[in-house]
Amino acid sequence: MFHSFFPNPKLFLISAIVWAIVCLILWHLAFSGWEDPLGIAAVFGWDAGRVWLYEYTAICYVSFSAFWLRYSRHRWSRWSVAGSTLIVFATWFQVQLDVMINEWFGTFYDTVQQALAEPNSVSAGDYYTQLATFLKIAMVFIITAVVIAFFTSHYVFRWRTAMNDHYVSLWPKVRHIEGASQRIQEDTMLFARIMESLGSRLIDAVMTLLAFLPILWGLSSYVKELPFVGEVPQALVFVAILWSIFGTTILALAGWRLPGLEFRNQRVEAAFRKELVLGEDNAERARPPTLGELFANVRKNYFRLYLNYLYFNVVRYSYLQAGVILPYIALGPTIIGAGFTLGVMQQILRAFGRVESSFQFLVMSWTTIVELISIYKRLAAFERAIAGDEQAAIEFETADLYR
Repeated sequence: MFHSFFPNPKLFLISAIVWAIVCLILWHLAFSGWEDPLGIAAVFGWDAGRVWLYEYTAICYVSFSAFWLRYSRHRWSRWSVAGSTLIVFATWFQVQLDVMINEWFGTFYDTVQQALAEPNSVSAGDYYTQLATFLKIAMVFIITAVVIAFFTSHYVFRWRTAMNDHYVSLWPKVRHIEGASQRIQEDTMLFARIMESLGSRLIDAVMTLLAFLPILWGLSSYVKELPFVGEVPQALVFVAILWSIFGTTILALAGWRLPGLEFRNQRVEAAFRKELVLGEDNAERARPPTLGELFANVRKNYFRLYLNYLYFNVVRYSYLQAGVILPYIALGPTIIGAGFTLGVMQQILRAFGRVESSFQFLVMSWTTIVELISIYKRLAAFERAIAGDEQAAIEFETADLYR
């Protein structure tokens, strides 16, 4: 699953994390005070400090990618190494644009509050200039999102191709394994797509947290107390953390059976499909009693899956809807006491939402993670069978679900 696409996957991942930490430390210790040594900001009239941050980050990513391309030769290294680097950098850049939009919200809503409080206190030019600023940032965000989505589609297909080529080369050895055709044709596609999607969202969550947590920490100075609790230093940060931990815990408890059921679901579907395929060429196969029994297994598993998703969704949607009003509850005493302007409130709400959603990565991604676990189990069992493990215990670990 990984070795077919990535050069030395474990070392690659560990080195990426270590290098990111090193670059972050170097930035704060030595390079954050620099201002665009390349001179690009002066040419376009941009903010020198922000442009230097982009340049420094790009240098870090390119250095990491260049090292791995030279250090470890691999058929798919250009896509796995350089492609992963580009996707991560683009994700980071989109988070920075989101930070700029958050800053814009503060300025814009303060302007709106001023205009509503006193007629003609804000000129039409100033008002529409604010909107034009947003459009500029949004246009860059849209272009970046469209381009990286197009590139990501090719990236996912290359990963699938790498796995497909690896398994197909072993086809004479694996053709008798249960569901071999499905695992090569469908599971490889789903695994690559979900891994990329989850990976991108995880990176986005981490980068959003790193970008917005300091912002929320600073904005928390406006919030002096919480309802029913009283004064709490940096209250909004702790509310976001505690609420996210609570959500992650209750959803994990509500959905702990789902991975096994999804895995079992793929197995019973594969058995039913295989019998139908065999019946196309052999009149002795796919007889009604056999098909009826196989479909009964499909039906039983689906109904159990629906039941488990019923109470899982009750918990999930209740938690998410409660989260909509949570920041307003936390800000209640400050709003009543007119502790900040409308612009500051908008900044707080957006920053709180970003920090909360970052901490809620597992909550928001739980159903996708369940699907990924079931696919991973199938491919892991496939690879164990290829390696000659006749027991392949993973194939039978859900056998007690119907007892």
